[in-house]
Formats: sequence, C-alpha cells, structure tokens
Amino acid sequence: MPAPSLLQTSSATQALTPELGLVCITTSQAVRYKTLTRKRLLLMSPAEQTEALRSLYAENLRRLHLALTFCQEQGIRLYRLPSGLFPFADMAVGRAVLEELVEPLGQVGQRAEELGLRLVLHPEQFVVLNSDNPTVIENSILVLSALAYQFDLMGLPQSSWTVMNIHGGKGDRAERLVQNIQALPETIRSRLTLENDEHTYSAAEIFDICRAAQVAMVFDAHHHLVHEQLESYDDPSVAEMVAAAQTTWPDPTWQLVHISNGRETLRDPRHSDLIWTMPEAFRQMPWIEVEAKGKEDAIAKLRQEWLPDIISVAS
Repeated sequence: MPAPSLLQTSSATQALTPELGLVCITTSQAVRYKTLTRKRLLLMSPAEQTEALRSLYAENLRRLHLALTFCQEQGIRLYRLPSGLFPFADMAVGRAVLEELVEPLGQVGQRAEELGLRLVLHPEQFVVLNSDNPTVIENSILVLSALAYQFDLMGLPQSSWTVMNIHGGKGDRAERLVQNIQALPETIRSRLTLENDEHTYSAAEIFDICRAAQVAMVFDAHHHLVHEQLESYDDPSVAEMVAAAQTTWPDPTWQLVHISNGRETLRDPRHSDLIWTMPEAFRQMPWIEVEAKGKEDAIAKLRQEWLPDIISVAS
C-alpha cells in the first residue's frame, strides 16, 4: 500500500485544508469493538483460547470494515485504529490466530487505500522503551512488534505514513530512549513517532530526541500548553514547535499533530467534549487527530466553524 497513492491533492492544497482524524470509536454506536480481559482468557484451556480469539478477531475485523464505511460516509481520511483491535496478538496464541487472517487483513489495507484513508495507531501507555526495568522494555517491544505485524499484514507501508505513536516514557532517560529506538527492528522503527506530554517530556525535549533517533515528531498542542503553563494556543512557541516538528518528517505533507482542549479550564489536562479553540499554526497542518471526547461531533463542529474560514482565506 504505497503512501503516495493516498496523496491525491497537491501538498499546497492539502496544507490549506487540514484532514481531521477520528480516534478509535464514535460517540454513537456506529464504531465499537469487542474486548476480552486477560484474566478471562487465562481461565480457558489452550483450545478454548484459540477459539475465543478467532471469534473476537473475526468480529473486530467486521467492525473495522464498519469503521472504514463510517469514515467514507463522513469524508474522514484519517483514522486511528484501536491498539486493542486484536488483543493478545503479542502472545503465541494470538499471533497464530492472526496469521490465519492474512487475506482479510490484506483486504482492509486495500480498502483503506481505495478510500484514501490514512491509518495510524497509538499503543497503550504501558509501552515504555526507556524503563529502568528491562522486562518492561522487552514487553514493550513485543507489543510494538505485534502492532507492526498487523500493519504488515494489512500491506501498510513501513514508514511514518503509517504512524505508531508513543510518549517519551520514563523521565530523564532521553539517551536510553534514543539508543533503544535505534536498536528496534525496522518494521517498528520506520513507523515510530514520539509525542510530547503534559508532565514529563516537553515538546522541545521530544524534538531533540526525535532528531537524535531519526524518527518523526507528533506535536500535541494541548500537552504543550499544559506543560509550559501557557495562556493561549497562539503563544509563539506553538508555531515554533510546529515548524520544528515538521523538519522531522520525511515528507512535510505527512506531518501529523494532535488537538484537544481542557475540559473545564484552558490548562485542564482532561479532554473536553468538543474543540473550542484551535491554534492559528494548525491552519497549515495537513493532518490533525481530534482527541476530543465528542469524537465525530467534535470533527463536525470544526468542519462547520473552523474549516470554512480556512477555505475562505485560501480562496
């Protein structure tokens, strides 16, 4: 699934009309997935585990196609897959079941390409590549390997077009993080991106790590605002970090950023239902993941109130 086929518009046009991305599920029941707890799985016999995962994976594949249809109907061209789409795929039993789905998973990637839909992913927070505990690092790499394998089976490119985005992890361990990223298998490292957070790694610190590790940076405006205790999304440092992050992407038209707003106050780290304030610097961003709790409603609000102004200025 070559990335350039998804970039049908010119980079100039795309920069003037940002694509707003849906994160995992919808507020309605249109996009939902099944889950299975580890406790429940481990109570089963090996044969029962296999059958349970076969049923779960098949059902989530069906629901994933419903998600692609939803994105098609809503004109959404960026979709973040749930990290738990195929739970326990980092275990032998899960990987074996996943290997039975080579053809249907390939069909997902092919359909996404036909729809012009970019697929990305954000692994769970327990993925920490610079932990003081070697077991945590080993388990993190197992999880990332399983997720990368899912992308491979879908035929998605091994590049930062198909993002697997993580946070910096353990504080004051930047050098260890760089070293461990550089040692990752290519199927992981080529897709890995790093994101600044509210408390541990600032945008400037993550930028330095991304430059050293040679991976792309996903700039999160709200995390930056909270971390730096800013009074506005239009603080000059926002535009500066957007521009800096862009230099880490192999293709500037692939640059991905995140937006959320505080639930009750400007610097409230909890996400609001809708997006009320957008950074001026995001007007030129090609891809924006909307991390509001309102999901598709937040995207609809931005399309109604924010995008028309951008298109009007461009015209």
